[in-house]
Amino acid sequence: MLTEAARLAGFDLNQPCGGQGRCGRCAVIVDEARSAVRRRSTIRLDPADVAAGYALACQTVVEGDAWVTIPPQQAIERKLVTQKAAARVEVPFVYDPEQHQGIRRYFLRLDSPDLSDQTDDWARVLRGLATAGVVRPQASLQVLRSLPGILRGEDGRNGQEEASPADIWHEGPTPWEVTAVVALDSWDRPDGPPQLLAILPGDRTDRNLGAAIDIGTTTVSVWLVDLESGEVVSQVADYNGQIARGEDVISRIIYAKKEGRLEEIQRLVTGTINRLLEAACKQVNATPDEIFKLTIAGNPTMMHLLLAIPPESIRLAPYVPVVNHVPTLTAGELGLAAHPQAVVDCLPGIASYVGADISAGVLSTKMDEADELTLFIDVGTNGETVLGNADWLVTCACSAGPAFEGAGVEHGMRATTGAIEEVWISSDTLEPTYRVIGRGEEKPKGICGSGLLSLLAEMFVTGVIDKAGNPQVGASPRIREGEHGPEYVVAWGSETAHGRDIVITKVDIDNLMRAKAAIYAGFNVMAQSVGVDLADVSQMLIGGSFGQYINVEKAVQIGLLPDLPAPPGS
Repeated sequence: MLTEAARLAGFDLNQPCGGQGRCGRCAVIVDEARSAVRRRSTIRLDPADVAAGYALACQTVVEGDAWVTIPPQQAIERKLVTQKAAARVEVPFVYDPEQHQGIRRYFLRLDSPDLSDQTDDWARVLRGLATAGVVRPQASLQVLRSLPGILRGEDGRNGQEEASPADIWHEGPTPWEVTAVVALDSWDRPDGPPQLLAILPGDRTDRNLGAAIDIGTTTVSVWLVDLESGEVVSQVADYNGQIARGEDVISRIIYAKKEGRLEEIQRLVTGTINRLLEAACKQVNATPDEIFKLTIAGNPTMMHLLLAIPPESIRLAPYVPVVNHVPTLTAGELGLAAHPQAVVDCLPGIASYVGADISAGVLSTKMDEADELTLFIDVGTNGETVLGNADWLVTCACSAGPAFEGAGVEHGMRATTGAIEEVWISSDTLEPTYRVIGRGEEKPKGICGSGLLSLLAEMFVTGVIDKAGNPQVGASPRIREGEHGPEYVVAWGSETAHGRDIVITKVDIDNLMRAKAAIYAGFNVMAQSVGVDLADVSQMLIGGSFGQYINVEKAVQIGLLPDLPAPPGS
């Protein structure tokens, strides 16, 4: 395929549909006179495009020499969001590191060997750990290999240079004073034995870092946590690099099926995670190799792709994943930018399309302990819903797509500086007023998810669009025919950071309507299937990054959320 040829030549073409020929985003111009190519499909190209030499790179077979021009692509602009934080982790119990934290650090002062005590290094470490209450720990070969240099104060040389006896004994860390990093247990070995993850030079017990990672279909978020205090010390987020190979889980599953693609798509997400870990650590003057615990949540497809486990069975009947709860792994096995021996715990999924993200949400909100009937909705690319209380819980998932997260929309973007986050439209003039994320004078660059929801609601209640989502062209100078059909101008080019009009098109509106309809249909059908009327729901919880900023009133107006009675006193 032309996509592979381009990649080998150093050009990476975006394939949001996973190379199925559905999106038309990988269109290139082929010099027909000098090229030996064969088009397998032109479904997304009109006759004029084909006549002009356009071809879909993912549907074009190279049969000889080819001369190709790659037009400017719609860039998936990185929106790295870094936020320093110092908030207590919200867990559904009183956090006590002595009781709840399995990663522990112990400062050991070991006896140095001499002719009267020729105990081997490993036995000496075991003896020191036993005095700290850690009995019969296991260790990897990598840890054993590190012992002689670190115990003798040679850490940092790694065998790369010769050192004199004076260098060894009089510079750097004090010999035989080390910190042992131990994983006391894990979910798949609750009774141990302990695992010695690393021996570090000197006293390194002042900080014990872990990272919580949420791999969303559209966005990856990382929280860096001090495991001793239970505080989030920094938080970062960015687009999932896999978007370039598919905007939804099905597209990525199809893409990953082709030879060599599974490993490629794994590298895309681990690359995103590693950038975020670097950024999070930089905020607190740490380095990723100080992280010894990684806890990962995500839907089953994201988990399979992270682990390079073939996900094909998830999309085919009877829709069975390879694994719902992955055994404990190490960061080195996955190529993650933490200490190579860091414990990686992938939280358990429930079923093919209901993953660890929703189960973590149920746990953190104590929904499983509630007396009242509760509806929990995780609004994202893969919309997941849970209904129930302490007596019973039922769940479902629906493919909402990435529209409400800013992807797949003409001027959509993440909720970061320059994003329009709220819109109001005058019912008299149809003129908009908007609020932009950032400092007071920030010019808009695009519209984030909360802004799109707000804009859609305002357009509907003011008559800019009808019930079918059709813009009323001519009702205002802002409602016009654009390159992609009818559109509404939210901000003129003179007002924006990039000098171009920011618009919402009919195509964008259709995408948003499909996304909100999928979510609403999901929880409505689920409630009907168990004989529950939504009017009986006592409380509704909204999760996900988008859920933090959602305007509930406007979400109800567009039919994204059910119109339930407001709680007393609200």
